[in-house]
Amino acid sequence: MNNMNQMMKQVKKMQEQMLKAQEGLADKISNGTSGGGAVSVEVNGHKKVLSINIKPEVVDADDIEMLQDLIITAVNDALTKAEDMANDDMAKFTGGMKIPGLF
Repeated sequence: MNNMNQMMKQVKKMQEQMLKAQEGLADKISNGTSGGGAVSVEVNGHKKVLSINIKPEVVDADDIEMLQDLIITAVNDALTKAEDMANDDMAKFTGGMKIPGLF
């Protein structure tokens, strides 16, 4: 019975640590770029877009599709990096296992 109590305490401690780590992702920033840095995007570890920067030389009223593609590519790059960062942070708790619904 004592072992069960000890195990439950360890599980509770791990849950608290995971919650703190998840909350801390809000303060971690990932950057994504496209077009050689013509478009850059910042997202936090919660996959929220914080900023989008576009260099004036890529803005061409006759080629809006290119700008849209650059933005999409930069956003997806930043989101992929943010997801990798979150997975790396959570891996220390999960031992690298992919747990559905965690991230």
